[in-house]
Amino acid sequence: MGSEPLREFDLIRWIQRETPADGRVLIGIGDDCALVANRGPSSLITTDMLVDRVHFDLREATPRQVGWKAMACSVSDIAAMGGRSLAAVVSCALPRGFSADDAHELVRGLLDCAGEFDICLVGGDLTGTDGPLVINVALLGDTGGRPPVRRSGARPGDALLVTGALGGSLLGRHLCFRPRQAEGLILNEQYALHAMMDISDGLAIDLHHILDESSVGARVWAAQVPISEDARRAAERSGRSPLDHALGDGEDYELLFTMDEASAGRLLAERPFETPVTRIGSITETVRSAGLSPCRAFEERPEGRTTNPRSGALLVLPDGAERPLERKGWEHTV
Repeated sequence: MGSEPLREFDLIRWIQRETPADGRVLIGIGDDCALVANRGPSSLITTDMLVDRVHFDLREATPRQVGWKAMACSVSDIAAMGGRSLAAVVSCALPRGFSADDAHELVRGLLDCAGEFDICLVGGDLTGTDGPLVINVALLGDTGGRPPVRRSGARPGDALLVTGALGGSLLGRHLCFRPRQAEGLILNEQYALHAMMDISDGLAIDLHHILDESSVGARVWAAQVPISEDARRAAERSGRSPLDHALGDGEDYELLFTMDEASAGRLLAERPFETPVTRIGSITETVRSAGLSPCRAFEERPEGRTTNPRSGALLVLPDGAERPLERKGWEHTV
């Protein structure tokens, strides 16, 4: 950790110098707002806030790793809608005594990820705090004129698929993961996606988000869930099964998506990108058809839509037995 004292406006001027020039940025860092030339008629907007000892631990992670993760989390959200990230605004509450060297490394991590995904860093805000480091990235993106892929479009009969391998991210992968933007763009451009999201809280709980929004159920084949080597190593320490880690650890930032059977077969045959894709199950009718006892009735949303908050999922074990797939994963408490 460096010892040079940190001054807000010195840091802002340093960020201005370090941020690459970009023709899309009409007004950049230093004004009250940024002005960015957009490539399409509509924009995707997302934001993610990360807090020390909750989403990372500065006793183990470097500031540069934290910067990468903060930007990458938001890139993953845009990717989950089948979009491309465009411009970012970053706000930080820096702990008292946080050095200029550490702040520079934090920003370099942000810029590493921004450069990797062709994102303009166009502004933000800085403050000091007596509490932990807090960093928030707000990200603007677009889908190139294609409709964004939502969580609410899954249909009975769809195939359920996932990119990559799951579980054990806290062994280190959660700090250096690569968002699946390229994969999400190809899926949205070339295949008939029905629903998609990124796996941030855990496969089991995030699948239920799709099921609830779509008012459908699912069967997940336990033997087909792709388990990472990190999950196997974590299982040796925890006493839990590798499958349990793959279902519930979270922070995998892989894509979970549904499409019709024909499209899924074409995707698996063509393999249009290097990242592995695995079919892990099927979308079914709602609770009753999934073989689970009915829960609450459909609940009315303020905008008039209905959703089944317990649509239900079954985990199909290798011996053919079925059990309810619990909503296990990360959920913040406040």
